[in-house]
Amino acid sequence: MQGDPLLVKVNKLTSTKTQLPYSYYSLPFCQPEHIVDSAENLGEVLRGDRIENSPYVFKMREPQMCNIVCHKILDKKAAKAFKEKINDEYRVNMILDNLPLVVPIRRPDQENAVVYQYGYHVGLRGQYAGSKEEKHFIHNHLTFTVKYHKDPLSGSARIVGFEGKPFSVKHEYEGEWNEKTRLTTCDPHAKRAVTSSESPQEVEEKKEIIFTYDVEFQESDIKWASRWDTYLLMADDQIHWFSIVNSLMIVLFLSGMVAMIMLRTLYRDISKYNQLETQEEAQEETGWKLVHGDVFRPPANSDLLCVYVGTGVQFFGMILVMMIFALLGFLSPSNRGGLMTAMLLLWVFMGLFAGYSSARLYKLFKGTEWKKITLKTAFMFPATVFAIFFVLNALIWGQKSSGAVPFGTMFALVLLWFGISVPLVFVGSYFGFMKPATEDPVKTNKIPRQIPEQAWYMNPAFSILIGGILPFGAVFIELFFILTSIWLHQFYYIFGFLFIVFVILIITCAEITVVLCYFQLCSEDYLWWWRSYLTSGSSAFYLFLYAAFYFFTKLEITKAVSGVLYFGYMLIISYSFFVLTGTIGFYACFWFTRLIYSSVKID
Repeated sequence: MQGDPLLVKVNKLTSTKTQLPYSYYSLPFCQPEHIVDSAENLGEVLRGDRIENSPYVFKMREPQMCNIVCHKILDKKAAKAFKEKINDEYRVNMILDNLPLVVPIRRPDQENAVVYQYGYHVGLRGQYAGSKEEKHFIHNHLTFTVKYHKDPLSGSARIVGFEGKPFSVKHEYEGEWNEKTRLTTCDPHAKRAVTSSESPQEVEEKKEIIFTYDVEFQESDIKWASRWDTYLLMADDQIHWFSIVNSLMIVLFLSGMVAMIMLRTLYRDISKYNQLETQEEAQEETGWKLVHGDVFRPPANSDLLCVYVGTGVQFFGMILVMMIFALLGFLSPSNRGGLMTAMLLLWVFMGLFAGYSSARLYKLFKGTEWKKITLKTAFMFPATVFAIFFVLNALIWGQKSSGAVPFGTMFALVLLWFGISVPLVFVGSYFGFMKPATEDPVKTNKIPRQIPEQAWYMNPAFSILIGGILPFGAVFIELFFILTSIWLHQFYYIFGFLFIVFVILIITCAEITVVLCYFQLCSEDYLWWWRSYLTSGSSAFYLFLYAAFYFFTKLEITKAVSGVLYFGYMLIISYSFFVLTGTIGFYACFWFTRLIYSSVKID
């Protein structure tokens, strides 16, 4: 209702140049009497969000002009802190009624087109006319625009937009400074407002800075339910459709190849093998049937394969359920940190399926020590990721950034891992191992067959690297948007597109692995277990290369610590992508080999 107080909260300071968030009050801004931290969820803490109250207080639908927040005289330390943040292009993030502050910027290439920048810059660098010396100027005056939608029935209004425009103004006044001083540069009585930064406020030691703000209210047609649409407006729909069409072309091409193999080659082979009449003809077998006695022989390092397959299933389950949640609208950006929290909790609960699938495969390989394989599944992948994360967190902590995960949160993560994930892996493993082992469609010979010399293009390293190109090609355009949302602090909310791309990725991984596996078996090489995992998993190698390309072409990171953080987190993402795509390829190949070898009569 009119006159109701509106409390503006401040969030972290962010920069795309350093990727290190800091809390708002790490700079000597104006402070309220008591700084109160808002309760943050797990995802918010991991993202580095630090939401606190601020001295900015509005009243609903009551405009204000030239409100003085505070008066400060900078000491050497404060001036240095401001200059550093201005150099690194830090932005101040604020929240009103759960909506982030945006600064509208007109696009020069399109008429009436506005892009929204999240948060306003702490300040800017520039020169006075006729001077070559570069100075630092602070944005000390904010003009807020609060958009509201009025309910025609009740007369009450709800906030649907929060915009701001920063100015740098050297405020002037007459006489000595006291609490009742009236400014001459902006005065509500004389209706004089700040409209430009003509005489900007310098940041230097012993300079006085007066922080001020205006508030104006605008009625809007936007309904409260769709207030986030402006923030999430995608100007790149065409690029997304291009991405989908590009990926579908890859899938159709691969599907055609798989169909050709399955229908023509296999059908011909199977009917020929099943109609062999004489023993002499039987001895003239060629191609994939020749290796039927070795194709289901357990591979080298079979324990490790079981662990990686189990971890991949855990990942697959987590992403699938999360995508469904996102499609249903549970992970809206208004629920800050919701995506990260959901990912962690789903990962923990999917431990059940990780244990089950690794135990089933282990039993197929005639393994007996199920507890050992369960422990490896529960600890190997998470421990690697946790170790990298711990080192990166120590680096962030060393920079005194709010992005450093506090000890309490770190303890909570370890508790989730040991208290829920590990026991669930054991439960899944127990049920997986209790079930009877899957029977192989053909018997395995006691003595391994010799593998003939392979053509250069069937070399394992070559075919594995070739196999990863198409799955990566199917997702790389979407990957650009995901990296932009992570590293350039933009909202990502196109889960419909993402789900389609995810389905295309599954099909592409499965089909390329099946095609290459068939060619491998035809050239009498039966070591397909690991190769099927690595073929589609190698797409993670291209993902990491693309991340490096993105770093050098799109980001302006200058600090060494920030570079280490970027590559550290991209290493974790690439490793996770390897586990996911490798498992999809492995299961596709596993199904394919069982299908073709169960279709032929073996004498």
